[in-house]
Amino acid sequence: MPKVAYSEKNRENIRNVLIAVGLELMVKQGIQHTTVEQIYKRVGISRTFFYSFFPTREDLVVETIYLQQPKIIAYVQKLMSDPALSWREAVRKFLYSCCYGEKNGIAILTIEEQQLIFRRLSKESYKVFREKQARLFGNILEIFGVKADTDTINLFTNLSLTVMIVRRAIPDTLPLFVPEAADETIEFQINAIVDALEKRRQESQVQAD
Repeated sequence: MPKVAYSEKNRENIRNVLIAVGLELMVKQGIQHTTVEQIYKRVGISRTFFYSFFPTREDLVVETIYLQQPKIIAYVQKLMSDPALSWREAVRKFLYSCCYGEKNGIAILTIEEQQLIFRRLSKESYKVFREKQARLFGNILEIFGVKADTDTINLFTNLSLTVMIVRRAIPDTLPLFVPEAADETIEFQINAIVDALEKRRQESQVQAD
């Protein structure tokens, strides 16, 4: 069978399709249950050709996370500009949507997935990931009207990821947690985050005045 020659533009298009299909599958069935084979077969290329774009599955996973970041920003902007929602309601809805990402088209990394990515990515790739992560959470804070200094970004990142991860981890990864109280626990944590953000937002407004 003759070897197909692809132009740089064709390769770029295929790469973008792989990322988009990867994100679609990961949102629907979870990152852990999405395989390289599922992705390249859906796109209609070979396994070997897939690996010419991404050295590991984890490299693709990271790209899918990058792909959804602008979508997340657009979603936050939409919520904050909705006249039917108060500030607190908009922030709560955003956090809730992320916690139950599989219902809202948002891929969230589990504890195991984070560990796997950390082990597999190069130091340079990991550095880029952390920079983009900080930029994302900083942009979200700014849309919320909260001063996005380094300490606040770091705290907001940890608090947000904690509640999202805990929701995904009960009961399989965290078997000693009480599954019957999982939703109530998430509700409590989200309210606590909103309270903390509201206080910092008020402080930001005072400083601005």
